[in-house]
Amino acid sequence: MSLALLFPGQGAQRPHMLHDLPPSPAVTAVVDESGWQIDDLDSAAALASTVNVQIALVIAGVAGARALIDDHGLAPEFVAGHSVGAFAAAVTAGVLTLAEALTAVELRGWSMEHACAQGDWGMAAVSGLPTRAAAEIAAEVGTDVDPLWVANVNAATQTVLSGTDRALLRAADAASRAGAQSCERLDVAVASHCPIQQDTARLMAEHLAQLPRRLPTYRYLTNTRGRITASADVVLDDLAQSVARPVQWYDGTRLLGELGVTCAVEAPPGHVLTRLLTSAVPSITAISLTDNGFAATARLAARMTASAT
Repeated sequence: MSLALLFPGQGAQRPHMLHDLPPSPAVTAVVDESGWQIDDLDSAAALASTVNVQIALVIAGVAGARALIDDHGLAPEFVAGHSVGAFAAAVTAGVLTLAEALTAVELRGWSMEHACAQGDWGMAAVSGLPTRAAAEIAAEVGTDVDPLWVANVNAATQTVLSGTDRALLRAADAASRAGAQSCERLDVAVASHCPIQQDTARLMAEHLAQLPRRLPTYRYLTNTRGRITASADVVLDDLAQSVARPVQWYDGTRLLGELGVTCAVEAPPGHVLTRLLTSAVPSITAISLTDNGFAATARLAARMTASAT
């Protein structure tokens, strides 16, 4: 009987993602408020930078959410962001200002790149195996020199691994032998949601601790536990710590269904979270704003939440 807004994380980016946002007063206002020139963020060359990717994703997510809320009158009850998408969720919920979020993710992206400056690192999604099997593969092929960790639990049979290139190659072979459908490298130049980012988590905790505490206006789904909170302290802790801990997305999406969410809209860019939610909780109507535009998305979301009341 309620609406959730979803915000994608790194890997969902694509060239011209900010230029491709549908025209809207809210979109124009958010881009202006950001203080960034979008030409500097969303070209193919610019998106080679983790910093630029994360800034662009936050701007796109906040712009999409504000267009739905301010221009089209939608009233969400929950916000949920995957990885860096959680910063867009926190802005939408009023815990962070846009300026605070962009400063934080610029620092976050820089620190993540620094943590992975020595060696070749990345992430890969293992599909078609349960999480336990993917975790066993990570434990089997990871070494002290080439570590491998579970980074995201996205679905019952999709688990993302983080580690060195060599470990990911070995994991792909092991996953294939175990019967996985695929082991696909993500468009991510760092290893995230794993212990190599512990310094980033500490840096983020120190930075976010200096910010004012503002109660969220919408309930926030945490990355680290897959649970709902209305506490500003919990939101800020989740934003800091999730970079070094696995994202419990599957638990969180199932919880949204248990809490009565009937419709979820994925902010730009893309539709990865829409597909994951449709698979995990078929009772929730999941809509990609990128695929449907503002007006059609708002009409469908309003109809789905009204018809369920």
